[in-house]
Amino acid sequence: MKFSIIQKEPKKDQLYILDNIGGLKQVGLTKEEADYVQKAYKDKHPLISLNRYDKFIFIYIPEQKPTEWQLFEAMRETGASVQGLATKHKIGEICIVNLSVRANAAYLLAEGIALANYQFLKYRSDGGKLASSLHSISFTQKSITLKEMQQLAITTEAVAKARNLVNEPLNYLSAVQLAKEIAAIGKEAGFKVTTLHKQAIEKEKMGGILAVNRGSKQPPTFTIMEYKPKKALNKKPIVLVGKGIVYDTGGLSLKPTPDSMDRMKSDMSGSAVVTATIYAASRMQLPLHVIALVPATDNRPGEEAYVPGDVITMHSGTTVEVLNTDAEGRLVLGDALHWAKQYNPELVVDFATLTGAASVAVGPHGIVCMGTAGEEIKKQFHECGYRQYERLVEYPLWEEYGKKLKSDIADLKNIGDRNGGAISAGKFLEHFTNYPWMHFDIAGVSFNTSKKGYLTSGGTGYGIRMMLDFLLHYGKK
Repeated sequence: MKFSIIQKEPKKDQLYILDNIGGLKQVGLTKEEADYVQKAYKDKHPLISLNRYDKFIFIYIPEQKPTEWQLFEAMRETGASVQGLATKHKIGEICIVNLSVRANAAYLLAEGIALANYQFLKYRSDGGKLASSLHSISFTQKSITLKEMQQLAITTEAVAKARNLVNEPLNYLSAVQLAKEIAAIGKEAGFKVTTLHKQAIEKEKMGGILAVNRGSKQPPTFTIMEYKPKKALNKKPIVLVGKGIVYDTGGLSLKPTPDSMDRMKSDMSGSAVVTATIYAASRMQLPLHVIALVPATDNRPGEEAYVPGDVITMHSGTTVEVLNTDAEGRLVLGDALHWAKQYNPELVVDFATLTGAASVAVGPHGIVCMGTAGEEIKKQFHECGYRQYERLVEYPLWEEYGKKLKSDIADLKNIGDRNGGAISAGKFLEHFTNYPWMHFDIAGVSFNTSKKGYLTSGGTGYGIRMMLDFLLHYGKK
């Protein structure tokens, strides 16, 4: 999507944002058009379209909401509706004119439009016919600042990159290919990328990654991204960790296919989130030192696959009794979280499609989170989650959940019992940390089977905007 700020009054299709119906006089409608808009508004239609011979005019008068964050989301959702109308009527460019007192209204509408306009047509032979007609959003000068527009462009592009990665099938996006894609993204954005291949992973004794990879003919990778500006505000880095299971069959603890394995190409959504986040941080030139780690492999029931009952030794030296090979994400993350200790990090944040329990508990409406970071950090994350409508539900890390992970023959088991499964997984990860840490389980929000507003079918990129909001406000009171 192309964004621009225009100098003169727009001649193309226009979207006007008003505070109330009295603002219609600023739009320049005919009496008949004004009467039509007033009637539609009275009938509780906040978005009204007028089809002139030479262009469309959209009038948007936001409805009042109980909270500001609900109003923000209503504006994004209205943007998705505008995108739908633009596609239907083959509109190529929309100019947004903000005549309301809310300074961020144009940004939010455009964000909804751009996110809803995303398509993944790489494998469609009829992709040219299916491609959206909408390619540009322009703004009048008073509707948005240049800095805001640049932030909007980078953010929506970051989400698109993450969605592309998640939507790729395994026969293209192996762990090795994922590392190559990350390297290309790093080159584009200007951050450093280093990839450890299987021999280096073996040398580092990353037993979690190697165990999960044993059933596959495809080798694993461990990718390290680093963005370090000259005048970073943080003396110690913020480290992002993303689960990179490029496909999860469950291993020998095989998953059922319907509504489960058929979507498991998305089990690397955490890696897409952290890659897109550091991409945007670098493009925005945020004054923060950020590192991102992606442990990647597929999980298959091959001849050499690890089996329930095996005992493996993690990168930290911790021994783990594997009782379920489908609880593999915590094994690769455990290695990455221990690796992060060498950076003496200020904060570590991981994103993972980790448990079905989190998805069942919260569904597609938010992220299950937990961690050892201070209350101020947690408060900031919750505020960012509300602002971006990527809301958080915090679970406790009580010691009772850790007791469920005790093994008779090893230091830990990789599963607890059925109760509190999302917390048991988080408690397992906590074992490998000794720094302020937050865990985000995105199992319920990372992938859609159908389009829902601006969250398109397939990979959603959910969590990226919340994380970027956090970084943009990091260190600010």
